[in-house]
Amino acid sequence: MLFLNREQGQGLVEYALVLVLVAIVIIAILTLLGPQIGNVFSRITSGLGG
Repeated sequence: MLFLNREQGQGLVEYALVLVLVAIVIIAILTLLGPQIGNVFSRITSGLGG
């Protein structure tokens, strides 16, 4: 019974680590693909404008 609280805390830490890893992956993908995504939006806006 004494270890129940520690296990819950450990689970929260594991969830936090997973969220941090997902955030790092998303930031890396946006850094690599950011200029390409910007070009796509530029083409769309110029296509709509004229």
